[in-house]
Amino acid sequence: MIYGIFAVMKLRKIVADNIRGYRNNMGISQEGLALDSGVDRAYVGRIERFEFSVSLDILEKLAKTMKIEPHLLLIKDSYKKARI
Repeated sequence: MIYGIFAVMKLRKIVADNIRGYRNNMGISQEGLALDSGVDRAYVGRIERFEFSVSLDILEKLAKTMKIEPHLLLIKDSYKKARI
């Protein structure tokens, strides 16, 4: 059971790092990403600090705004390999 908690935290951090990385690669602020995605800016900040688990619906909205496939947000450091 303890492994499960750490696995969730690790995946949450991977998603957070990728959202921040793709957003930075695009040169947009948290506020810009939030506005374009229809998501609250504070919520985007909390996702990036991996305080919250993101729903699939929000993940899809953020990915669409960043013009990437949602599954890329689940792959460790995928933003480093991206061509934007």
